Parts: sequence; C-alpha cells; structure tokens
Amino acid sequence: MATLLETINDPADLRRLPRTQLPALADELRAYVLESVARTGGHLSSNLGTVELTIALHYVFNTPWDRIVWDVGHQTYPHKILTGRRDRMATLRQFGGLAGFPQRAESEYDTFGTAHSSTSISAALGMAMAARQKGEERHAVAVIGDGAMSAGMAFEALNNAGVADCDLLVILNDNDMSISPPVGALNRYLAQLMSGRFYAATKELGKKVLHVAPPLFELAKRFEENAKGMVVPATLFEKFGFNYVGPIDGHDLDSLVPTLQNIRQLKGPQFLHVVTKKGQGYKLAESDPVAYHGPGKFDPAVGLVKPATPPKPTFTQVFGQWLCDMAAHDPRLVAITPAMREGSGMVEFHQRFPDRYHDVGIAEQHAVTFAAGLACEGLKPVVAIYSTFLQRGYDQFIHDVALQNLPVVFALDRAGLVGADGPTHAGAYDIAYLRCIPNVSIACPSDENETRQLLTTAYGQDHPVAVRYPRGAGVGAAVEPGLEPLPFGKGALRRQGRSVAVLAFGTLLHPALQAAERLDLTVVDMRWAKPLDTELLLQVANAHDALVTVEEGAVMGGAGSAVTEALNAAGVTRPVLQLGLRDEYAPHGDPARLLALQGLDAAGIEASVRARFGALLERSSPSLKVVG
Repeated sequence: MATLLETINDPADLRRLPRTQLPALADELRAYVLESVARTGGHLSSNLGTVELTIALHYVFNTPWDRIVWDVGHQTYPHKILTGRRDRMATLRQFGGLAGFPQRAESEYDTFGTAHSSTSISAALGMAMAARQKGEERHAVAVIGDGAMSAGMAFEALNNAGVADCDLLVILNDNDMSISPPVGALNRYLAQLMSGRFYAATKELGKKVLHVAPPLFELAKRFEENAKGMVVPATLFEKFGFNYVGPIDGHDLDSLVPTLQNIRQLKGPQFLHVVTKKGQGYKLAESDPVAYHGPGKFDPAVGLVKPATPPKPTFTQVFGQWLCDMAAHDPRLVAITPAMREGSGMVEFHQRFPDRYHDVGIAEQHAVTFAAGLACEGLKPVVAIYSTFLQRGYDQFIHDVALQNLPVVFALDRAGLVGADGPTHAGAYDIAYLRCIPNVSIACPSDENETRQLLTTAYGQDHPVAVRYPRGAGVGAAVEPGLEPLPFGKGALRRQGRSVAVLAFGTLLHPALQAAERLDLTVVDMRWAKPLDTELLLQVANAHDALVTVEEGAVMGGAGSAVTEALNAAGVTRPVLQLGLRDEYAPHGDPARLLALQGLDAAGIEASVRARFGALLERSSPSLKVVG
C-alpha cells in the first residue's frame, strides 16, 4: 500500500487531501528528507524546519500559478519533493541531478533562482507588480529567514513594497538562526518575542501543566493569543505599510493552514511571522543545527561521526590558524565576517579574541565599509568572505576601500569552482572584477603553505590586498608554523622545460606540473595576478616560443588577460593560450569532474597544449634557461 507521500506527485494531489491527513504527511516528508540527505549530503537542518510550512503553502496557494519565492533556497528540499521531484532526490547536488537550490530551468515551481541571501522580497514584489500590470489574479509569496532579514536589501524591498499597490505576502521564517548564530539589533529584538526554542519549550510545558485543568488551559490559550498582539514586532513592519500577523507556530498545521487561507483573502501587502525550529524532528540536528546545516553522507541512526584518520587541513582551516597566529602577534588585527563564522574558519578566533571579532550579519556591503572605517583609525582589518559574496559588496570595495587606498586584507574563500553548491556559489570572477581596480593586489597561492605565507605578505602591505584560495583541501603541503612572508609581487620557477612555458595562477599549478612532466614544459608559479611579476614574465617569454596561462577563474578578463596585456605593453609578441573557466556557468557536481569538463585537470591541460602547440613540442632543442 502506498504511503501518503507516494501519492503526491504535484501540489494538486496535495490539495485533494483532507486537512486531517496533513500532519501524517508531514511526518513522512520529514523522514524522507532525512533519509535523502543522509544518502547524498546536503542541507539538512534548514529543510527539516520548513516541512509544515512547505505543505501549508502548497496546500493553500494554487501553485505554480501563485508564485512562491524561497529566500536563499537551501530550505527547499520539501518543496522539491512535493513538486514532482521526489524520485530524483537521490541525484541531489550531483552532476546532472537536482540542484541544491531553486532553479527556474529545473521546475515551473521554482519561480525564481536563489542561493544568495535576502533577494526574495524584491523578486516576489516584482512578480506581484507584474501580475497587477497584466491584470492577472495571482498571489506572490516571499519566504525569508530571520538571518536574511538582517540584510539591507530586504529592507529596501520592504520599503518599496509597503507603498506598492499589489498583493504580496512576506513570510518571516523565524528559527533563531541563519547559518551561524544570527547577530544584530533586529535579531535580538525578534529573539525577545514569543519565538524560537524558548517560545516552543514554554508552550509545550504550559500544555502539559494546564491540560489537567481544561478551563485553565482554554483561558491561557486565549491570553496567549491576545498577548501576541501586544508584544510582536507589528509596529516595525506595519510602519512599512504591511498588515502584520503572528507570530504563529510554524510546525502547527492547524494554525498555518487557516491563517494562510485567511491571509489569501486579504488585499495589499501582508506580513506573516512564523516560528520554526531548525532540525525539527531529528534530535541530533535540533541540538546542533550548525553541524547539521550542510553535512555529508551519514547514518541517521548514528549521526555525524569524526573520521578515524584526520583529513588534510583545508585552506579554510589554514586561514583560521593564520588569523589566530597573526592576531597574537599584532594587536591591531581585527577580523570581520558577514555571518559565516564556521564557513570561514573563524570559530577559534572568536573564542580567543572575542573583542576583535566582528560578525556583522548577512550584510556584505556593510562588512566592507565597516572594515574601511576600522582601517582609517589605524587598525588592520581582515575580511573573511567567500568570493561569490564579495560580489555583493563590489561598490563598497571600489569606493570605500580601494579609492582611499586603505590597508584591508580580503581572505577570499571558495575561489574557483565549489562543486555541489553550483554556479551561485562559484568564485569564478574575483580576479577579473578586482584586477581592474587601482590600488588593489591579488594573491593566488598554489598550496596550503603558500596560502599562509601570502596572507602574511598581504597583511604587511599598506593598500588593499585579496588572497584567493579554494574550497576544501589542497595537495597536503606541509604548513610552516611561522609568519614568514613571500616576496610581494614575485613568482617562482617550478620546472624548466622546452619550447612552451605554463604560467600557473593558484592551485592549478599542480595539474600543470603533471601535464608538464609528460610534455616537458616549463612551469612558473606566478603567485600574483596583480601585480604581475613582469620581470619573470618577460624572462620566460624571451626564453620560450609560446606561453600557456592557467587559472581557476573566468578566462575573460582574468590573469591570462593580464599576461597578454603585459606582453603587449612590453612589445613582446608570443602566442598565448589562456586556460580558465569558460564564458558559461559551470553546473553543480563533483569538483574534480567539473574541472575536467573545463579542461583544467592534468589531462585537459595536456590536450589543450598539444592541440595548440603540437608542432612546437616536437622540436628537439631545449629553450633558453630562465634565470632565477
């Protein structure tokens, strides 16, 4: 006999169920999410927390005609399962499989592609206004978390929506957490309300105590409903022009469904505050939602287990250790993160140097300008930020840091391809978008030890410097414990070969070396995309017949383009093959496979060099030796 969940192939099937069956469906859906993520890895805590809300939304609204926009989108696995993708969950975040975030190309129910925070209200407002202009009777719903609500873009959209004549529903999914614990005045304010774990625990305790006296229980329930109206942040959101409702229990379908049905009949901008719990229904995730935010494969009966053999340190861990060591050495160092303490490797720094640690919330623009203000007063800010998220603070980088030539270090984590998180999180563009800015330098370490050394070099400069490094572990290079810098703006010859020289920027040095062994190529670890080591570059160019540039970044405008510009400026003519990320969005999947598809593994580099410079490789005479 089929389970309830097996009978739901789209939301129309869901809407045919009697309401009395929805709690049982929620139990099945939550179990399915847990089993699926345990097999594939992915986001868990956030998805367990949105099961009932997802069911209620698709039950009440006529999706996909009515539009639902999920902010960030890492809580949409229940949504994917209920919208015809249940049988494909085994392919989640794998090459050719389901994406970990909403994608318009994947389903008509994914009304807007998301993955970066705080975009949902703007997008849903655009859809609501478009419906009004076209004369279509449809609803637009934005589901945004309390962490995402801390970003300025969310408030810009609220400000616009409050005066717009359209039907928009904003649902605040208040779960007391973003990825790292949330920060800021708004989050503290929301935390004081009847929400989160305190509210839920108190409510359950009250039920147990008062159920023995039904009249007292009914009286308390009425008081609770009236009290909510006195203490909720209605004033804040009603000042924006919204009709505020809530907070209500986001795991109580008997509250969610009728509340949404009532709101669906209202006109104008509506704001619903629901309280949920990350990891709901799985005790291990409830007790440690950060650890279970994005786990790999695991046994749900056992939970996460530390590997018997310690893995190689990741680039993120190397950065975190350097940050602590440099802070112990220099009291001027302050560290900033836009709500990514764990992801950026800053937990130990936060514990050891709490007064010099600043989590500014999901506010990348503010993070950059805040760093500029600190630098103006003689401190040495280090901004730990993912490459893809620095894009959100680009104007501030130019106007507030670079234009004033302030000594801020940007530690760019997740540079290059990121694998399962896909194109929204890939750090493909930082070399191209940073190297055109005056006063800015860009370091591209090739391994873990160079990362530590180049961070020290960057910290010692009196102007903005970005150090880019990839996700995960590198080749396992031994990391020296000191704080010795490498020479600023200087590369290093790594292999002497014939005819053709490879100029490697970053960790692709290692597949380049493998290809070089088979083709007898010269290989240079360039280390800096800006400034280029033009002295070494010209030596190499004059000693070889052709050059190859390799980088894990956009080939258009990237480090390879910098090389060709420098050669042209020096009047040196050499054929240059530029290898990097193509002018396309790389899909999600295994990082090694994605690099191979881009031709950036050892075999791909070898094939590209053979195809372009095969005749040069057949020459028997060696190239001139490179000095240094």
